[in-house]
Amino acid sequence: QVQLVESGGGLVQAGGSLGLSCAASKRTVMRYAMGWFRQAPGKEREFVAAISGSGGSTYYVDSVKGRFTISRDNAGNTVWLQMNSLKPEDTAVYYCAADLTVGRTAEEYRYWGQGTQVTVSP
Repeated sequence: QVQLVESGGGLVQAGGSLGLSCAASKRTVMRYAMGWFRQAPGKEREFVAAISGSGGSTYYVDSVKGRFTISRDNAGNTVWLQMNSLKPEDTAVYYCAADLTVGRTAEEYRYWGQGTQVTVSP
């Protein structure tokens, strides 16, 4: 069983930056694909970004391209999401997810963190 713990959420003004991190409980996650999703009130969970097990491939939803960067430290079992030029519409609970293959839908990930709140004020 893989356990994921997110940290780094908070309140920021529009145009600001935040960095999220996701720490995994097992070293085996080093070969797992990792993803970030978000869910705003009253909306479905949305794909944000993903990174392959090797870290060689990254994927983003169009709305965050050029603003968000996903990266990973395989030795440290950690994945980060650097969020720049934040907008009020980025406000959501952000979730980290992991599984053996990379995907863009929530159904493709078996392991999930508890989520961390990101709030962007106008």
